[in-house]
This record gives sequence, C-alpha cells and structure tokens, in this order.
Amino acid sequence: MVLLLLSTILLIPVLMGLGKALENFSGILIKGISGKILSGIVGISLLWTILAFFIPLNSYVEITTIILGFIYFFKGQLYREFYHFSKKEYSLIFVISLIVLFCGSFYPYILDHFGYYLPTIKWLTEFGVVKGISNLDLTLGQISLWHIFQAGFSNFSDPFLRINSILLIVYTLYIIEKKSWIQLCFIPVLLLFSQSPSPDLPVIVFSLIILNEIVRENKHTSLLFAFSVFVFAIKPTMIWLPILSFFYSILIIKSNLKNLIPGILIVLLFFIKNIYTFGYPIFPVSIGDFGVNWKPNPEVLQISSQFAIQKTYDMQYSYGEIQKFSSLDYIKNWLFLNGIKSKINILFVVSLISFIIFSFIKKNRITSLICISILIKSVIILLFSAQYRFFLDVFFVIFFVMMINYFNKKRSITVFSVLSTAFIGILLLPNVLQIYLPSFRLGNFMGKFEIRQLYQPSTYHYNKFESYKVGNLRFNVSKKYPYSFDTQLPAISEDYLRDDAKAGIFPQMIDEKNIKKGFIWKKLDSKEKKEAENVINSINNSYKQK
Repeated sequence: MVLLLLSTILLIPVLMGLGKALENFSGILIKGISGKILSGIVGISLLWTILAFFIPLNSYVEITTIILGFIYFFKGQLYREFYHFSKKEYSLIFVISLIVLFCGSFYPYILDHFGYYLPTIKWLTEFGVVKGISNLDLTLGQISLWHIFQAGFSNFSDPFLRINSILLIVYTLYIIEKKSWIQLCFIPVLLLFSQSPSPDLPVIVFSLIILNEIVRENKHTSLLFAFSVFVFAIKPTMIWLPILSFFYSILIIKSNLKNLIPGILIVLLFFIKNIYTFGYPIFPVSIGDFGVNWKPNPEVLQISSQFAIQKTYDMQYSYGEIQKFSSLDYIKNWLFLNGIKSKINILFVVSLISFIIFSFIKKNRITSLICISILIKSVIILLFSAQYRFFLDVFFVIFFVMMINYFNKKRSITVFSVLSTAFIGILLLPNVLQIYLPSFRLGNFMGKFEIRQLYQPSTYHYNKFESYKVGNLRFNVSKKYPYSFDTQLPAISEDYLRDDAKAGIFPQMIDEKNIKKGFIWKKLDSKEKKEAENVINSINNSYKQK
C-alpha cells in the first residue's frame, strides 16, 4: 500500500502537468484536476504508441516523461487546484483512496494478467512494438493502448503494475469535482480490476465519464469524439462509445464534420498499430487484408476463432457440437449454461429489454441515442463472441442512465459503503466465494491477504523456463506452467506451440540477429518439423516428471 501510495503521489502531478500542456494545444474537454489528468493519459498513451514503433518504452522514456510532467506541473502552479476541495471532500477522497490502495495491493488473479498483460508489457519495455508478434503468440498481436501506457511507467514509478488503482483514485476526483454521485456506486465493483492493468477498468471508467459529459451536454464535440475513439482503441468492444459520440456531435450539437478529424487520426494510428503487430486492422478479425507477409497463418486464426466460439458457451460444448446447433439452440444453450454465466447472460438480455422500454417512455434524444449505440454494440458482440466479459460495460451504462436522478450524494455514499465492505470481504476471504459460487472460476485464483502488502503490493514470481530452437528462432517456454508472464523473451506459450504444430508451421525471425525486425510464420521442412516435435514432446514429458 505504501509503495502504491508513493506511485500515486508521483504520477498524478506528472499526468496533470502533461495534461495541462496538451490542453494548451487541443483545448479543454473537462475542467479541473481530473480533466487535466485524463488529458495527460490520452496524450502520453498516443505519443508512446508512436514512439514504441521505434524504441522500447524503457526507463529513459519514463524519466524524460516524468521530468517534463513535473516542469509543467510546477510552472503552471497546478498544485493550487487541490485547495479547491472542502474538508468533507478531502475526507471522502482520503477514505476512498485508502480502500482503493488496500484492494489494489492484493495478488492479481485475472488469468489474462499472466497470459496477456504481463507478456505484452514485458515486450513493450524491452523492444517496443514488434512487427508480426502475433506469429510468436497470437494474443500479443492486440497490444492495447492501455498496456502501452502502463509499460511506460512500469520501469520504476509503477513497477507493480497497479496503474488501474491510480486511475480509480483519479476517477474519485472526477466524481467529487463533478458531483456525479451515482458513479460512487461503481467504484466497489471496479475494485476487482485494481490488481492488474486490465483494460476493462479504464474503458468502463472512461465510458462513464464521457457518458456523463454527454448527458450534461458538453459541447466540445471534437475532444469528446477523440476521447471516445481512444477508448475504442484500448478495447474495440467499446465500439458503441464512438458511435454515440458521433451521433451526439452530428444530431444533437450539429457539429461540423471537421471536428471528427482528431478522432479519425486516432483510429488510423490504431489500425496501423494492429496491421504492424497482427497483420489486419482489428484484432482478432481477419478482415481488411493489406497483403503484408507477417499476417498470421489462416489455420491458426481458424483455431482461435473456434476457441472464441467455445468460450461463448463457457467451454461447455465442443466446437463440433456448437456447429450442429439450430438457431433456437444457439440462443437457448447460451442463456441456460451451467453456472453463473447463465445468470449474467439472462440479466444482460433483461437489462437490454428494460433499457429499450425505458428509452421509449423517456422520449429523450440523448437517451435514445445511447440505447441505439448500445444495441449496435450488443448485436456485434452476439454475432462474433458473446462472452460476458465483452458486455460488462453495458450493465454500468444502463444503470447510470436509468438511475442517475435517483442517486443523490447520501444514497450513493451508502451504497458505496455497503458494496465496498462486501467486495473487501471477497478479497479477504476468497474461500467464501469459492464455496458459495464455484462456477465463478476466477475466485479459485484469488490469493490470500498478507501483512507485507500493507507496504508492497503482492506479486507472483516464477521464472522457470526451458530454452529451445526451431529453425532460426531461439525461444523460451515456461516450465510446467501454461503462461509466460515471468519468462525471458522471446517466450511462447505452450498452447500456441501446439496450435502452430497442428497447423504445420512455426514462427521465425525476419532477421535472426534483430528481434525488433519482427516475426513471420513458415512451413516446416523435415528437419524443422522434427525440432518442433521434440519441443512438444519435451514439454509434455516435463509434466510427467516429479
């Protein structure tokens, strides 16, 4: 907690200072401390995305950024803005921050933390954005802008990767500055995402902030649309947000189309980044073929697509069984899965229907546009991969819009207090969750509370791996563990090795002397096929050894 507090004290002035510098150039979307910090986050993330094509996001980048941030912070005397809070507001900020820091100090438990977040950040800090990295490990091809932002601050200012906890404190500042009390109800739920640099937390927080600004009829449509596109670039399942901002700009504010240019430029950067790392504009969809020679193998993409469809049904059916479903079976089996996923899916459908009825009764143009945008997103998700984690944000949006006039400050603080107690209890006593909600598998990966986390956030270390060579690629595989979160680069997850072997291909370096030049896939010759088989056999045999 203590070290996490120091990271917060260090980074908030830096983000404020650089945010103020960006506002001098682009204009102000949101006034106040939180607005400057959010501008700083967007500006740094976009700048580092461009830099990462050429250099790693190492300590030199971090030190330069921090120095510039402090220069602008003290030059603009931005510390004076903290005097605007009352004593009661300071007390509320202190209590919420203490809860956030405490919850953020627990062990990470989201599986993507080990299979995707950490490996991505490790690649970014050591090499930057690498061409065709999806050929090495398909998951790495998506490289979220949020992980670029986290990577740049991971060398020493936030080495425990708790940027989400810091963002929750920034979110608290926004709520109190804007008196948007209903949003206090969301913080306890988001505490479950505070231990990892999960992109789910920032996209939910940013979408709720943008939604609040649209409801308040913020007229800075150029910045609203750009910020919305930035959220989409963090996680493309947030497609509803730029759609809403576009509709709001054109239909409500009657804004000029040229105001969309900053957002369009961010989209182009997002597409370029994806084409460079994955080979196609939007991960993991193979639409928009530019003919680059580093795009993934079609059979590997097909395996990934089939796995995504199985994930839609919580791996309770094989791909062959799903293919035999009738139209009615697709819906029925999705709604009535075994376990908690069924309850979430049913709640999602009920929430959508309720929101449509509410929107029809309300007869408010902005509410109607929000409903249309959410429906567009929902249809897209249901068609591609209707996993509950892809529509979690919809619950927050619907609750916000339908209940905004009901939750005053007193009610919101009451709900916050009750829910915070409940979620802290879950983190302190994960066994309760494992016993009473066994179908929620993530509960099985929650670590126990340790006294030392009051000083230092809890982290896992493994660092056991074996080294192999196939063709011109020397690589490492985590020993008796499916993820490569703590493995020396270049590292490949064993599941992707099996997918490659199944497809009869293997990743190779474009230039065997320079990893930064990237990776392609190659059909194996007889010698390389034998090498790949030996790797797979070695991995399989390692599990048989005591």
